[in-house]
Amino acid sequence: MAGRQLRPHWVLHLLHALLMVETMSGASGPSIGTHTSPEFPASGVDQSPVVDCRRVCNLNASDRCDFIRTNPDCHSHSGYLDYLEGIFCHFPGELLPLAITLHAFWLLYLFLILGVTAEKFFCPNLSAISTMLKLSHNVAGVTFLAFGNGAPDIFSALVAFSDPHTAGLALGALFGAGVLVTTVVAGGIAILRPFTAASRPFLRDIIFYMVAVYLTFNALYFGRVTLAWALSYLGLYVFYVATVVLCTWIYRWQRRRSLIHSMPGTPEMLSDSEEEDRVSSTTNSYDYREEYQPLLFSQETTPQILVRALNPLDYRKWRNKPAYWRVLKVFKLPVEFLLLLTVPLVDPDKEDRNWKRPLNCLHLVVSPLVLVLTLQSGAYGVYELGGLFPIWGVVVIAGTAVASVTFFATSNSKPPRLHWIFAFLGFLTSALWINVAATEVVNILRSLGVVFRLSNTVLGLTLLAWGNSIGDAFSDFTLARQGYPRMAFSACFGGIIFNILVGVGLGCLLQISRGHPEVKLEPDGLLVWVLAGTLGLSLVCSLVSVPVQCFQLNKVYGFCLLFFYVNFLVVALLTEFGVIRLKSV
Repeated sequence: MAGRQLRPHWVLHLLHALLMVETMSGASGPSIGTHTSPEFPASGVDQSPVVDCRRVCNLNASDRCDFIRTNPDCHSHSGYLDYLEGIFCHFPGELLPLAITLHAFWLLYLFLILGVTAEKFFCPNLSAISTMLKLSHNVAGVTFLAFGNGAPDIFSALVAFSDPHTAGLALGALFGAGVLVTTVVAGGIAILRPFTAASRPFLRDIIFYMVAVYLTFNALYFGRVTLAWALSYLGLYVFYVATVVLCTWIYRWQRRRSLIHSMPGTPEMLSDSEEEDRVSSTTNSYDYREEYQPLLFSQETTPQILVRALNPLDYRKWRNKPAYWRVLKVFKLPVEFLLLLTVPLVDPDKEDRNWKRPLNCLHLVVSPLVLVLTLQSGAYGVYELGGLFPIWGVVVIAGTAVASVTFFATSNSKPPRLHWIFAFLGFLTSALWINVAATEVVNILRSLGVVFRLSNTVLGLTLLAWGNSIGDAFSDFTLARQGYPRMAFSACFGGIIFNILVGVGLGCLLQISRGHPEVKLEPDGLLVWVLAGTLGLSLVCSLVSVPVQCFQLNKVYGFCLLFFYVNFLVVALLTEFGVIRLKSV
């Protein structure tokens, strides 16, 4: 890893987690249980116990705002903006297309925020942490990176398994996301950058994922998860991590042994281990940056360091870039400035590890403030201790004290011994910024689902699964283009293994610990079985076809995976709309 800037698999599993929570808590339709809502006040609105928020489009334009404000099913339980109220209460009915257009543009800008935050702050800090911990690519991908990516899915699982109706929906969503990642994302990597897959890591990951899918399929078949079943999920993940660590240790031992016994001048055969990229990077270790160091050094003042560190624009690059890049950069500038102000960034490849004394001291105040003001949409930050003093005030005072000590105990030229702490602080802060943007993305997607009257099943199959994998596809395709197709391909399996094993296992275990003898599962119709069968079939096909190709993943393999997903999507939608009828299980 050292000497190369990695772009790891980033946590936009947040989209799936948050949308799942929204769907379970606010968009529940007949397919996941029957709910009742309070009587509506006397207005033109139907006073029957209406639950489905999508009925708003059946009302007169003058009644829609009252319906949105009084129907609990239309209320958002997270985020900072209420998009449904904005669409139906702040725009007249004839301007509904304009409202949808403005929300669509805001949605695109939120995706821009997600991309900038992940590419320039979240991923580099994760790379720095992995480098400091001296983790190999695969070990980092299945442990630390998987934990960062899967944390919101764990939260959604805790909510999902509290109700047997939503538990089946959660499992179906996990299956749908698994199909998309292992076909579209994996196939796209093979199309963008054909490569030779690491044989042992590939076989290991796909076999473990097949076992996880088998466990979940059995849980759905029997309709319950017992204590032993929940512990088996967590135990399988621990065994999976131990296997990854052991395999890496065995490879290093074999490599050291082969180097000792190899003859001088004998070319060494390339291994299929995940560390090949890192080993090959050492063949050219000359640091060309030394040639570009100025002959005369001028000592910058503290204000100059702060101003330069907060400037997101490189004027030399600006002059050499085309017009479209400049337009996009104009939209990025506010986001990049805000992130530079609030998110620390550590770069182990630089001599000073990106140590900016005035800015990093400012981060000690601003970053913890961002943490408390973004958790649960700021609910924790405004909470008053003893009804007298808000938590955000305590954070500002404590952060100012720590920043003052750091400022006077360090220098501008040399990073402190504990500079690595800023990598963890930057990781947490950027993850919460992604959480904020992803929450707003999810709320907009749900609002558009209400406007266009999409059913819950279609919403989960399309927006839920696609939203879950937008981040995966973006980051993995970026990894592939930058020359890390193996790491991107490994991330396709590492993240979803963590989600299904730890998400289901921990969610069920917590419910059982609250006094429930077991967790009941009620699958959401036939579509869940279609998802499970398709996921199992795709894994079996990959397990057979990839070794047959001698682990050479080319564009033909990628297009076959895309074709497989298109066929699955057609069959799933035809099944949902009743065109294809199968016997219920």
